[in-house]
Formats: sequence, structure tokens, C-alpha cells
Amino acid sequence: MGLFSFLTQDVAIDLGTANTIIIYNDKVVVDEPSIIAIDNKTGKPIAIGEKARQMHGKTHENIKTVRPLRDGVIADFNAAELMIRGMIKLISSKSRLFAPSLKMVVCIPSGSTEVEIRAVRDSSEHAGAREVHMIYEPMAAALGIGLDVEAPEGSMVVDIGGGTTEIAVISLGGIVTNKSIRIAGDDFTYDIQEYMRHQHNLKIGERTAEDIKIAVGSALPELESPPQDFVVRGPHQMTALPIEIPVSYQEIAHCLDKSITKIEAAILQVLEDTPPELYADIYRKGIYLAGGGALLKGLDKRLSDKHNIPVIVSDDPLHAVARGTGIALKNIDKFQFLIR
Repeated sequence: MGLFSFLTQDVAIDLGTANTIIIYNDKVVVDEPSIIAIDNKTGKPIAIGEKARQMHGKTHENIKTVRPLRDGVIADFNAAELMIRGMIKLISSKSRLFAPSLKMVVCIPSGSTEVEIRAVRDSSEHAGAREVHMIYEPMAAALGIGLDVEAPEGSMVVDIGGGTTEIAVISLGGIVTNKSIRIAGDDFTYDIQEYMRHQHNLKIGERTAEDIKIAVGSALPELESPPQDFVVRGPHQMTALPIEIPVSYQEIAHCLDKSITKIEAAILQVLEDTPPELYADIYRKGIYLAGGGALLKGLDKRLSDKHNIPVIVSDDPLHAVARGTGIALKNIDKFQFLIR
């Protein structure tokens, strides 16, 4: 392998609903939104990642922007293949005279069906992968956080991504109990859009709702260090005249309450199904939060108060799953039992 290692490129991919992160040589080399802009006439990609996100909601009839993944799974097979291929090209391989064969580890939601897993595998192979391995997201998140997944003790990971929230109890290198629910960052964005429409008669797009979520998104109506109000501009639904409305974090906490309550209920269900010995470990160690949703202000405190268990937000939660996928790729022989 050492002699011909230049012929193979090992990449770990966190193929997320909101962001795609690629790790190569232990470094995050690509961290882009999972979106692609396609020319309607030729079917060829015009832009991927951040450039395509800037086009989202602003295109004319010859260009369409597509988010190939919905609820953590591939919704548009062709767009997913084009996006993966484009993202891999972003890895600096310009100096190579020929394209190396790719060995990939891709993470998938723990609730994926065989059909959904096959879609990820096929997309990866069509994008040029010679060898494709899969790892479940909560297991990758646990590795990325730095937990000892092989230890004979329970660790609970809650990974709130863009399309799914993955909740799992891990022990002895396996998932003991888990639940994958399709309520996550995208639902928070949709909740904000609906709230602005009903409460303020203001029509906003997905991008603006995302910006509101990042700036003043909160899980609690009372925060110790509250963010400043976020000013939203857009057309009034009735008059179509422009209006400007400041949005506070208390309003967003109110509109996200229903979705967060569903996540709380799912965590409680997983805790109910957890064997008593592992439950004791979780109570002692706490619940680990990963994924972009973990950045929601006050979420750790809300979950901690609800379940009476400490909640720890991992360092750099956005990249926890990708880092774990990279660790699994680097130690593929050691973690063979984690990979399918």
C-alpha cells in the first residue's frame, strides 16, 4: 500500500443535509453548504457550495438551485452525484497528472433504510469512488467528540443536524439504543418562516430564516447574555410594500418550542429504553451534543433542566461527525466493526 499510496486518495465525507464536510489527510479541506446550482438547458453544474447558496432564491428560469439531501437522505440522485463529484474536485489535486482512485467513508443517519443506504453508495461510486464504507452518524459523532466507544460504559450522543436528529447510546463499540427523528435544523428554519408569515405578515426566504436562526436562535426565553435583535426586511403579505421588523430571541424561542419539545421527547424515549447500568453511566457522564443544532443558544441548559442530566456541548460541534468519520477512515482496520 505504501508504494502505491499516491494512486489512492482516502477521503472522509460528512454528507449532511445542510453542509458537506470532506476530510483529507486529517484536515477539513471542504466545508460547504450542501447545495448545487444547475443549468436547466445543459444539466451541467454552474456552482456548488457557498456560491450556489448565494444564488438560492435569486435564480432565473435557466438556473435552478437544488439541495440534493432532505431529512438526511438523498432526495435528488443526479444532483447528489454532481455535488459529490464537484466537492471532491475542490480538494487540491491540481498537481496530479491523473485522478487517483478514491476510498471513501461516508456517514449516514442511523435510521437509514437499505434503499437510502444504497442511494448513498451508488452516488459515491458514480462520483468516482472505488471503495465506499459507511458509518452511522451518532457513532461518528462519538468518535469525533473524543469518547472511547469501545469502553464497557454507556455514552449518550445527540447529534442535531440539518435534516435529522440522531440520538444514540453507545457501549462496547456498538449502538445499544438509538432513535433517528426527522426534526432538526431545517425544521427550525421552516418554523421561523411560518412564524414571520403568521405573526408579522412578512414573507421571508429560506436564507433569511437561516440568518435569523444563527443570529437570534434560542431554546430559552431567558438568556444570561442575550443577543441583539435581528432586523428583517421583506414584503408585507397583504400590501407587498417593504417593511422592516426587529426580531428578538424571545420570539424565536417561542416559535421553536414545539420542535425542541419533540427532540426532548425522543431523548426521553431513548433513555427509557436504555439498560439501567448504562443509564447510570450516562447520568454520571452527561449527554453529549453535536451537530449545528447544538449551537442554538440555551439548548444545553433546556435539555439539562428537562432530563436532570448534565448536557455537554462538544468542542466545534459542526465538525464533530466529520472528524469522527476521518478517525474511522484513518483507523479503518481497528474500527472495522463500526463500518458497514
